[in-house]
Amino acid sequence: MIPKDYPLASAAPLLCAGLTVYTPMMRHKMNQPGKSLGVVGLGGLGHMAVKFGKAFGLNVTIFSSSIHKKEEALSLLGADKFVVSSDQEQMMALTKSLDFIIDTASGDHPFDPYMTLLKTSGVLVLVGFPSEVKFSPANLNLGMKSISGSITGGTKETQDMIDFCAANRIYPNIEVIPVQYANEALQRVINRDVKYRFVIDIENSLKT
Repeated sequence: MIPKDYPLASAAPLLCAGLTVYTPMMRHKMNQPGKSLGVVGLGGLGHMAVKFGKAFGLNVTIFSSSIHKKEEALSLLGADKFVVSSDQEQMMALTKSLDFIIDTASGDHPFDPYMTLLKTSGVLVLVGFPSEVKFSPANLNLGMKSISGSITGGTKETQDMIDFCAANRIYPNIEVIPVQYANEALQRVINRDVKYRFVIDIENSLKT
């Protein structure tokens, strides 16, 4: 049930991107104030992980392959740190500093650099779809670290998430479009030109 004062357009992405990151964050207790969270990838999933992390009271670091996303990461989304994932010096400076990492990136990328950033008993949750996942067993075993995956959640998690977003005024960053704009929107998704979800306004599209 969506609260009456929560915008329906904002609720739509919660049922997909929002739930995809909220469920594993709750399952792995990524809601403990004062702990540290790394978010790999700043897209539809990643920006929701940042919003949830900040609402939970976590110290949030965003890892991105693009320096161009730094301003929006820090100013728009309120992340505490921004790291260019290809910068080895920046990455090494955070060795064994994170309690949790949620990896939203679907492009192929190395995992060992992120495993080394986790503290002892740290957890990395994979919600993206890279073609393969490879990492050294040493990075997993020596620090008693865990890696997990997730893609969706159940009815209870969905309602808990919606209620949490309504209570904390958490809204996905969206662009509302008419259905007639669907082809252009698809091309913009391919070009990575959307922040961070398109929502089709069916009701007003039918009126026109």
